[in-house]
Amino acid sequence: MVTFFLSIAALIIGYIVYGKFVERKFGVDPERTTPAIELEDGVDFVPMNWRKIFLIQFLNIAGLGPIFGAIAGALWGPVAFLWIVFGCIFAGGVHDYFSGMLSVRHDGASIPEVVGKYLGPAFKNFMRVFSVVLLVLVGVVFIKGPAAILNGLTGFNVTILIGAIFLYYILATLIPIDKLIGKVYPFFGLCLLIMAVGIAGALVFGGYSIPELIPANIANMHAAPGKYPVYPLLFITIACGAISGFHSTQSPLMARCMTNENQGRKIFYGTMIAEGVVALIWAAAAMTFFGGVHELGDTMAVTGHNAAYVVNIICNSLLGKIGGLLAIFGVVAAPITSGDTAFRSARLTIADSLNFSQKSLTKRLIITLPLFLVGFLLTQVNFAIIWRYFGWANQTLATVVLWTAAMYMVTKARSHWFISIPATFMTAVVVTYILIAPEGFSISQQIAYPLGIIAAVSSLGAFLFVASKKHAKQVKLEYNINNQN
Repeated sequence: MVTFFLSIAALIIGYIVYGKFVERKFGVDPERTTPAIELEDGVDFVPMNWRKIFLIQFLNIAGLGPIFGAIAGALWGPVAFLWIVFGCIFAGGVHDYFSGMLSVRHDGASIPEVVGKYLGPAFKNFMRVFSVVLLVLVGVVFIKGPAAILNGLTGFNVTILIGAIFLYYILATLIPIDKLIGKVYPFFGLCLLIMAVGIAGALVFGGYSIPELIPANIANMHAAPGKYPVYPLLFITIACGAISGFHSTQSPLMARCMTNENQGRKIFYGTMIAEGVVALIWAAAAMTFFGGVHELGDTMAVTGHNAAYVVNIICNSLLGKIGGLLAIFGVVAAPITSGDTAFRSARLTIADSLNFSQKSLTKRLIITLPLFLVGFLLTQVNFAIIWRYFGWANQTLATVVLWTAAMYMVTKARSHWFISIPATFMTAVVVTYILIAPEGFSISQQIAYPLGIIAAVSSLGAFLFVASKKHAKQVKLEYNINNQN
């Protein structure tokens, strides 16, 4: 229990101390006019209260990520606590803050446009395609999962349920953000927080023994440790709750609604910390409720690694009838609300790429309908295959966004190391993963690990080389300006 409380405290302190450090390094300007005010269009650029934005952002980035990912990550044991805490504070919080604030600084631009400004047109074009593919994958993942659960609860045909969810997605994607998302999602976000707090309270006051992070437990406790090494699999499995590239696609939605740059730390860094707390709670619950990490593994193996089953059992057992209702919300409503904002982000990303105004409903339909057709076709693909590729693509996007933020700091002649170090680490993670994963190249760990390190060091070297050239150019420009004066 001590490790659990210390982890929660570390996240809160991280928000207060490190979040303030990141904000200061970025350099907020409370007098600067935000896109919500300057470009207000009544559709996507709509000023909203920061508390409402916080809850919407939290729901958008969370969904089932910090629940399902944490449950799966708990199979490795208490070492998962370390990744959630350190990943959230030093990587995820930084990633989310900069992805949101850079969008604010660039008229609410989607993340590919921001990446292109600092990493060049080649990266921009790559990211335009990559991020849209990721967003569609997210939307599909968050359709098939809830549809399957609703099928089990109601007996309705899965295809009909998928169609019904798609119809809702189309509606939520098209209408102004303050008409549906702005009114309903804050309530859903609050429910997700209440569910997590309820689970934490039940663990603490119910006499459960949460595993401690003692030397004996700092090990790979997975049932098949040789096949599932902590590095890099844990760092891909627990994405939401530590660091997730999907968040950078959601941040511009709320960047278009903020009314002051001072709100950025609360909205972007703060929601990441809140998600980390949720992930910690669910990782602790998963390790504890069934009697231990190994017992969790046995339960997951019997149920076909169905995290929804774990959520349902834990909620119903610890929270009673209310817990049952919250479980249904958690495994059905939460992913649907993340899925629709994923498609909304995809629409805006394509529109930004084509410089295609979205004020007209007709123009929104031109992009939305083909997008949903592709999504519907993907629902026919095996869910497990989509999920595996989503996990790697998600963390790859996060890595690119971190490098973008680091380059932004270079252009402002400020220290970049607090961003470039986690960017280097994440580069090693995603490269190593795709080399050893079954859906990747299936290379042995002995070869993949060194190649991952080489790729990370090479990326840092390339970044420093470009950074030095930019710095030399800035120095020369300042020298010429001073001489002219």
